[in-house]
Amino acid sequence: MMIYRWLIILASASLSLFTRLLLSLFIRSSNMATTNPSQLLPLELVDKCIGSRIHIVMKTDKEIVGTLLGFDDFVNMVLEDVTEFEITPEGRRITKLDQILLNGNNITMLIPGGEGPEV
Repeated sequence: MMIYRWLIILASASLSLFTRLLLSLFIRSSNMATTNPSQLLPLELVDKCIGSRIHIVMKTDKEIVGTLLGFDDFVNMVLEDVTEFEITPEGRRITKLDQILLNGNNITMLIPGGEGPEV
């Protein structure tokens, strides 16, 4: 099956490089979707977390735990019932917030269902 798909790409040498690349990516993505239906794209996983608790590790010395209300294509997030954990020179600071809008550019890692750092 895979050889057949590559023959189609090679036989289409008259097509532009861009068209061949798109065709190749389409074939690979359709093959991945049929071989492992349990695979999720990153934004699909974030979408499944809406309404549940999520642990977020930031680029700075902050970690945030809250209930995900929504997000956009840039992974900017709206969270409620938020606890912010921050490491300062004086020690660990914990801040409780009702609702926040989090800039997705500052996120390093998302942990669905996470409860935050150990206290």
